[in-house]
Amino acid sequence: MSILTPSFTLLPIRTATVQDLDALDRLEQICFPPAEAASRASISSRLAVFPDHFWLLEAQHGLDGGTQLVSFVNGMVTDQPHLLDEMYDDAGMHNPQGAWQMIFGVDTHPDYRRHGYAGRVLRHAIETAHEQGRRGVVLTCKDRLVQFYAAFGFQDEGMSTSTHGGVPWHEMRLTF
Repeated sequence: MSILTPSFTLLPIRTATVQDLDALDRLEQICFPPAEAASRASISSRLAVFPDHFWLLEAQHGLDGGTQLVSFVNGMVTDQPHLLDEMYDDAGMHNPQGAWQMIFGVDTHPDYRRHGYAGRVLRHAIETAHEQGRRGVVLTCKDRLVQFYAAFGFQDEGMSTSTHGGVPWHEMRLTF
């Protein structure tokens, strides 16, 4: 369903359940090249271990009442201060009492981009991490997104050691 549908209502941001696996997997595959996208198995294991660290924004469409996943943010919590490649596929590294909220991805359906929806979900994830007493939030991004994340208060710490997807990444940190 496209944003061109005559009317839709954004639903409140919520955390994920295992029933969201299909929609999450579908959007992940749309948003990232194959080498960078999380596999269905990886998303499934993340959902099993830290579903409360998946924040989802959905739209309910007026014509049929159906919903569509618009945007989501996900990531584990850890005491490790840097986002490591092995975190993407090893949900067991999640520490619910950890100091740092890692962000693995900020996914937004192409039909809903450039309307502030990704920012809305990212702000919610940041606020949640702050309320939970984390030291801050860490993510990696490509050159073209450094300014986007800087607008939320993230500081560019330079190039990450990550080789995820075979591309260079900046490590960005927001410290509370």
